[in-house]
Amino acid sequence: MRLPPTLTRRQIFWGKALAWLLCLAPLARLVLLGLNGGLGANPIEFITRSTGTWALVGLLATLSFTPLRRLTGLTWLIRFRRLFGLFSFFYACLHFTTYIWLDQFFDLAGMASDIVKRPFITIGLSAFVMLIPLAATSSQRMMKKLGRNWRRPHSLTYLTASLGVAHYWWLVKKDITQPLVYACVLAILLAMRLPACKPRKHRA
Repeated sequence: MRLPPTLTRRQIFWGKALAWLLCLAPLARLVLLGLNGGLGANPIEFITRSTGTWALVGLLATLSFTPLRRLTGLTWLIRFRRLFGLFSFFYACLHFTTYIWLDQFFDLAGMASDIVKRPFITIGLSAFVMLIPLAATSSQRMMKKLGRNWRRPHSLTYLTASLGVAHYWWLVKKDITQPLVYACVLAILLAMRLPACKPRKHRA
């Protein structure tokens, strides 16, 4: 089925409603598993891995909207980018909260030691910190207020995603299949930003 180049307001509304349900599905799954004792022998690790994974998936999905719009000409795709970006930040917040609360019990000394001794935590924390200004400046109001300067913090999105992939890769250590898939997706998205990969009308 061929997608229309433009959507009505009603279609955008229902499309976003569907996107909300899609983005909330991982959280609903966690809740249901928790209520039914399905989080495994180490529930904290399960929650940490799940929220971190969906934060990364959401970030990669966010980065895909602009290339897809350029390739397909479907301008309405960009209307969904902010939604997926904010849900990526939401799951990153859950991921971080799980670590500092359920894992470390707000032990600041223990967290400081982790940051110094475990590089993958340092990388993950750096990625989370970079997500904060991206989320804070994602609204239409902030876009208008910052003008051309809005692109400056958002130019770090690919660096943030790269740190997220590195964090995941370093964490799993043995079975790198899943982080390898994410690394390949990110590499493709980065390659699509090269001038040679853009349609002529989008080249500088």
